[in-house]
Order: sequence, then structure tokens, then C-alpha cells
Amino acid sequence: MNRLTAAHRTLAFDTIVKVTNLTNGRTATVRITDRGPFVENRIIDLSYAAAQQIGSVGPGVVPVKLEVLSGGDPTAGYFTIQVGAFKDRDNAERLKARLGVDYDPITIQRVATDDGDFYRVRVGKIAGEQNARQTADQLRAKEGFKPLVFRIDDVSSGGGDQ
Repeated sequence: MNRLTAAHRTLAFDTIVKVTNLTNGRTATVRITDRGPFVENRIIDLSYAAAQQIGSVGPGVVPVKLEVLSGGDPTAGYFTIQVGAFKDRDNAERLKARLGVDYDPITIQRVATDDGDFYRVRVGKIAGEQNARQTADQLRAKEGFKPLVFRIDDVSSGGGDQ
């Protein structure tokens, strides 16, 4: 919270990113240390210190520009597509069973939060971000999901409970 860190869905951990607030021009250089945001229309979640530095604490959400300063190829690696998150594990299991007919692998990741456990249903282990985005587009068109693409080449965002 008090360090210049951020969460991003697809950039590798330890990637260094310059974040510019397009409203006021203020910048912060952050290290990617977590996965998120879990909201479709946001691209990065900043720590409190980073949000303070770019002047986004009051408004909460501001338009930003990201510039990768260091890290590996952001499009290489393995990715998965989150298609649902449920408080009830049975609902996650039903979705997994339904999708398992056409997609493989389907995993369930249990996540403990202050509001209790959530069960994230994820589709695939897909090489390359572009391929994952194409699969996400297919899931959106065929299944009506609002899919979120996540990198899975690290322990914290990987396959899950299955």
C-alpha cells in the first residue's frame, strides 16, 4: 500500500511501468507485484502511494497511459481467461462442467477476501497474449461472457483448485 506498486492482469511480475495520469500529467514509476484489476474497464490498480503520486486518490479512477520501462516480453508467456467469479462454489462447479464440454482446461481458483471466499472460473492455458485475447473474443461472442485475460506464468494467478 505504501510502496510504488501496482496490479496488472497480463504484465509479468517485477515489470517496471511508468503510469501517467492523462488528466494532470503527473507520473509514477511502479513495479507489478499483483494481479488485477478484476473490473473490465480498468487496466491497472495502483497502490495508495502510487495513486497519491499521480493524483488519483480523490477521483479514484482516472485515464492513464502505461509505458513499460523494463521486464520481459509482455505478450509472451501463458494466459488464462476468467469468465466468472462466484461466492457459491456449486455455481462455479456448474459453470466448469458446462464449459468443460467445449474448452480445456477449466479451472476454479479459490480466493479468500475480507468478504469471504470467491471462486474464479478460468478457461485455458494459452500460449501468447494475442491467442488468449482471440479466445476471449470467442467466449464473449459464443457464450456472452465479459472475459478477463490474465497471465498465469506465476504461482499466485495460476490454475487454482481445479
